[in-house]
Amino acid sequence: MDRLTRNKDFELDLPKEQEASVVSTFMANVFLWMFMALAITGLTAYWVSTSTEILSMIYRPETGAPTMLGWIVFLSPIGFVLLMSAGFHKLSASTLTILFLVFALILGLSLSSIFLVYTAASLTKTFFITAGMFGLMAVVGYTTKTDLTRFGSLMMMGLFGIIIAMVVNFFLNSSTLDYIISIIGVLVFTGLTAYDVQMLKKVGSGQAYDYESTRKLVIIGALRLYLDFINLFLFLLRLFGNRR
Repeated sequence: MDRLTRNKDFELDLPKEQEASVVSTFMANVFLWMFMALAITGLTAYWVSTSTEILSMIYRPETGAPTMLGWIVFLSPIGFVLLMSAGFHKLSASTLTILFLVFALILGLSLSSIFLVYTAASLTKTFFITAGMFGLMAVVGYTTKTDLTRFGSLMMMGLFGIIIAMVVNFFLNSSTLDYIISIIGVLVFTGLTAYDVQMLKKVGSGQAYDYESTRKLVIIGALRLYLDFINLFLFLLRLFGNRR
């Protein structure tokens, strides 16, 4: 998407009012698909958490460890993200949309355990805190005149650092390091929200995109913001969630 925002072939000299309308429509569609995916994930996670039969297929009842199907459920979202990102130019908009919705459903399966680990009150509280922080940073990213490109690069470096630290802590099992990772995670995904919104706003100003390309950009944009929201929520939950 970054290449498209800088490609002069996609630029048209439209009146400011018309350009603003195009951008707002594009962003509205991005947020609509993002919220739809969040709803699918949340409803799926809650439904699975109430089904003993499905839970026993994902987790071993005697140990709580993932089953073979459980590992597939936990790892497959990574494959979906890679497939959607790498296949942007080859896949149709309809295929990308289906993959995005299936991805949201599968991630709901993998997140079902949070309803068993954390209290309903802390899940609700953390969700509203996440929504508030996400909304604030989305407004900042949409309205600021400052170019957040360098800031976004810094946040991406922080994201890679988090991934490495989480792998290391998988073996160390340090509660202190886990706490530090959670704090940094909140900061990184808060910053990425503002950066991604600004980037998507620039993408939305490419008024020469055809209908198919616009639909694909909307879905990929919704995926990025969806991942920002989910990760911000999970890191906040690790900090403030009350376990059962």
